[in-house]
Amino acid sequence: MNTSLIAIIMGIVEGLTEFIPVSSTGHLILTGHLLNYEGSKAGTFEIFIQLGAILAAAVYYWKRFVSLFKFDMKKFNFLHIIIAMLPASVVGLLFHSLIKSLFNIKMVFWALIFGSVLMLFAEYFKKNIRETATELDELSYKQAFIIGLFQCFSLWPGFSRSGSTIAGGLLAGTSYKTAADFTFIVAVPMMMAANTIELYGVIGTLNADDIKMYAIGFVVSFAVALVAIVSFLKLLQRFKLAPFAYYRLVLAIVVWYFLM
Repeated sequence: MNTSLIAIIMGIVEGLTEFIPVSSTGHLILTGHLLNYEGSKAGTFEIFIQLGAILAAAVYYWKRFVSLFKFDMKKFNFLHIIIAMLPASVVGLLFHSLIKSLFNIKMVFWALIFGSVLMLFAEYFKKNIRETATELDELSYKQAFIIGLFQCFSLWPGFSRSGSTIAGGLLAGTSYKTAADFTFIVAVPMMMAANTIELYGVIGTLNADDIKMYAIGFVVSFAVALVAIVSFLKLLQRFKLAPFAYYRLVLAIVVWYFLM
């Protein structure tokens, strides 16, 4: 298949799935398998399209990021982000090799199922939990840490960063919007750091022939992700997490039937 077409397809998949609770990594693994675009080159390309999605979140929340420089302990600040990043950062560094070994169809299949169970569990029990953070400035450091702990699940490809952290936010007493906003904001430095480390490891394999494909994927991912963020926030307020959990279960059945 033409590399430009692959770049467009993969960029669309990344942009659509990075910030909704269906797992972008899982979808990229499945799409790469179907397009027969796998291996080290594909891994490097995925770094670039993830950077495109990260930029979309940074652009969407730019006012909130600017406000962080006006440090106020009583409002949402850098400490909330750092606290939330710590658990997954530590686990990721300690178990990097193990996590890399999970990047396969079988592990994505199980992650899709267990991620769905967690989302439905959080949805069910939310009604019994007092909501104490209806906006970011009401988020406590304890809630930020709890969300950070749930973010560790996202290291399992197929589980979904947004799915695990939004579920963690609901169980910690946040509103849907607060959990989603915090998830997307934390994703920017978290993913930027992770992708920078990954990019450093493959920088020597890049060549001029790859520029066109990487540029197309980056731009497509950025544009689609920006639309996806706006759309998802509206859908989350109306439909909550359950429809995304059911979609994941259906996808798991498709994966089991056709790819395992």
